[in-house]
Amino acid sequence: MNSPFYHIPYYPAFDRMTPENAEPALRGMLAEARTAVDALEATATPTWPGLIAPLHDACHPLFDAWGLLSHMLSVMNSAAWRRVHETLQPEIVSFSLRVGQSRAFYDGFRALQAADRAAPSLTPVRRRILTQTIQHAEQAGVGLPPERQARFNAIQMELARLSTTFRNHVLDATKAFALTLHTRAEVDGLPPALLAVAAQAARQSLALPGPSAPVAGECTHEPSPENGPWRITLDAAVYLPFMMHSRNRGAREQLYRAYVTRASSGETDNTPLIEQSLSLRRELAGLLGYASFADLSLSTKTAKSVAAVDALIAQLAEASRGAGRQEAADLAAFARARGFAEETLQPWDLTFWAERQREDLYDYSDEELSRYFLFPRVLEGLFSLAARLFGIAITPADGEAAVWHPDVRFFRVADSDGAPRACFFIDPYSRPETKSGGAWMNDFRTRERLGDGTVRLPMAVLVCNQSVPVGSEPPVMRFQEVNTLFHEFGHALQHMLTTVEEPEASGVNGIEWDAIEIASQFMENWCYDRATLKGLSHHAETGAELPDALFDRLVAAKNFRAATAMLRQLFFAATDMDLYARYPRPEWPDADAVKRINAAKYAPTPLLPEDRFLCSFGHIFGGGYAAGYYSYKWSEVLSADAFAACEEAGLDNADAVRATGRRLRDTLLALGGGTDPAEVFRLFRGRDPSIVPLLRHAGLTPPA
Repeated sequence: MNSPFYHIPYYPAFDRMTPENAEPALRGMLAEARTAVDALEATATPTWPGLIAPLHDACHPLFDAWGLLSHMLSVMNSAAWRRVHETLQPEIVSFSLRVGQSRAFYDGFRALQAADRAAPSLTPVRRRILTQTIQHAEQAGVGLPPERQARFNAIQMELARLSTTFRNHVLDATKAFALTLHTRAEVDGLPPALLAVAAQAARQSLALPGPSAPVAGECTHEPSPENGPWRITLDAAVYLPFMMHSRNRGAREQLYRAYVTRASSGETDNTPLIEQSLSLRRELAGLLGYASFADLSLSTKTAKSVAAVDALIAQLAEASRGAGRQEAADLAAFARARGFAEETLQPWDLTFWAERQREDLYDYSDEELSRYFLFPRVLEGLFSLAARLFGIAITPADGEAAVWHPDVRFFRVADSDGAPRACFFIDPYSRPETKSGGAWMNDFRTRERLGDGTVRLPMAVLVCNQSVPVGSEPPVMRFQEVNTLFHEFGHALQHMLTTVEEPEASGVNGIEWDAIEIASQFMENWCYDRATLKGLSHHAETGAELPDALFDRLVAAKNFRAATAMLRQLFFAATDMDLYARYPRPEWPDADAVKRINAAKYAPTPLLPEDRFLCSFGHIFGGGYAAGYYSYKWSEVLSADAFAACEEAGLDNADAVRATGRRLRDTLLALGGGTDPAEVFRLFRGRDPSIVPLLRHAGLTPPA
């Protein structure tokens, strides 16, 4: 079969992947995988080479192709990609359940575990993989009687469908709204870069037929950054800077209301999907004998219990609430002193006035700062930091591997002696018509020792949604976009620098979900390191590096409204945990009531009555964070403590930082999912983690 999805080589042929050649290839591999699994059930022996390894080999080609098809859906979304994904998803889920519920395989796993306990023969990594494999089988319903197993499978099928539909609804609702502005007064305050993006969006809309071209017939000239019209969308790369800078309060209100009600009405209404997902997950947990879906979810995480998550949220909230209330009061006083005439700051005022307050306190603007961050130079600086910390060399290799879009870059990673170590793609820019929002890292290939003794090297992809350069404008990045790039690169480093050669535990595979953010959040801290940030800065017009005075102001502003940001994350985490651990209750008539109760408890400012944030909360309804959103803060405790090791070594002491970086590389980055995260942290830090560095980094006082 001549399809780029069929038994994919090391370098996927992304440029030839189409929905049309995906479906027949996936169907062929499904048939092959079913045949291989059936044969293995009859011949497997309870040993690693007799069961674990051949089971991986039987399933891997299919799951590899499915992962790449899902990638294409997320970065090149279209009706055709959706159709093939929706057609194949039930069969992929059914096959996964068939493997997970194989009694023959499960009995073989248990026999291998018993034999290893009687006469240890497995490596610690394989022993951990085996334990996780047994747990996964049990949570896949292997022990359920036939009738309950059939219901379990139907739930899993429906949850997979609901998750995909939820994400598609958010994407569709995001791109369905646009606000067209026509006069300079309507765009007062907007930085030139945003005006250029908005004018380009207006030009593109003029080329579209029918109702998708709201500007058509309304302007008599070619849209331009100077004269408009300007099309403002809900794409984060446009929405966020608009809310920060627009002096058009009416337009801010329109945009904000549209943003917080995305996917909450009409054909893209996610409200019923939320209730269905919550109900099905409760039922799923009950079938497996768990009191709640949160208990099921936490059984595979390091936190282990709802009580442990509640305790962390409470501890961080206690340290943040007083400061958060003060930040809200200070912002209101600042706005009134600058002429804000209303009695209360509305939600669409907060971002605008917070940016004005930050500019006033620290004497720089987000727009001014962004001129120092050119995407190519930021990449160079990021790669230089990786070389300094981890002893690796990253070089561009554009053209050596096929890509799915012209914006995508390709790079190679080598050890300091030149030995190849990994490779990765970066897809940097926003494409709201076809690309899911947010940012993420995927593992296309894992480090694995193959049957012939060779080692297959890791391959990763970093996907971001940063501001798009327009025409001849330089590719500048907002500071938050630099931070996001560092975050995703941390994930990629953990995947690429692994030394584990068992695919189930190599790189990011096999790591407990609430420990998966440690490496990514560790890398974010370097955005406030003087040598790093100055090294990656290069002014778009003058070529100058970031001045020390501006860097000092940036660092001083690091904890500006930090308590508000902390409470926002705790609001999300507490809502997630309530929905999956305690909902429903008589006093909670629907999921939105849970959100509102937690907003009153954690958010320093009230929500709009019509706020429907949950309808776009893809992390817990369309992604992997159901009963797991707390993982960001759980991981951040460890990542802040890990960075504190670099601070203790002395950030200006190159040798000490290098030694600390190598120790981090050889523990946190190298050991992947093959070692318990708590043990990995102790190997690096020499002790258990402390919450104090996280609070110190946020400028908050630990509770007594």
